[in-house]
This record gives sequence, C-alpha cells and structure tokens, in this order.
Amino acid sequence: MTLVSENSLYALVVKFDLQDSEKAAAFDRLVAETVRGITEHEPGTLVYSTHTVEGEPLSRIFYEVYRDREAFEEHERQPHTKHFLSKRADFTSAVRVEFLTPAAAKGLPAAG
Repeated sequence: MTLVSENSLYALVVKFDLQDSEKAAAFDRLVAETVRGITEHEPGTLVYSTHTVEGEPLSRIFYEVYRDREAFEEHERQPHTKHFLSKRADFTSAVRVEFLTPAAAKGLPAAG
C-alpha cells in the first residue's frame, strides 16, 4: 500500500446513465475511440478505466487518475476529449462527476 500526498495525484469517478440500449452501444464506440486517443497522447493520464455496471445495462462508470491537476487539464484540452464531451449528451440521460482525493492505494505511484 502506498500513501499518496494530497497535492500529487488528481482523480475522479464519473457515472453515466444512458438513454437506451442503442444509445449505449453508440456511447461504447465513442468511448473506445476516446480511450485510443488517451492511450496514445496522454502520458499524464495514469488510469482511465471504463466499466459497465452489473445489473444496470444502461450505466457506465469511469475511474480516472492523473499525475496531477495539470495532467487533468491537459486531458481536457485534447481533441479526442473535446470530441467526447461534445457528443456524450447525445447518448446520456444523466452524468454525475465526483472529484476524489487519493489517500492510500495499491498500484498507483508514490507521491513525488
């Protein structure tokens, strides 16, 4: 277990409620395209994990961890992220974002 400094990592969880199964499939394609861009162009994005929810076929959860707030802001400036943000309302009925303060973790780098 690594204790993480409050001033280092920046993290959030996002829950998306999707309109219907057709929109969910289209949303999943948009997400796959976006994750490719994140993987290729965002070294400061440490974790970008998207999940389906058991028993809730129209829900998706994203867990995101960035090196720091600047890395998150850089993520927000990327063309693939802007494209995702401009299209997500076409598929969602609700979005909830929770910003987190990482405290203790396994698998995340120690605070520098």
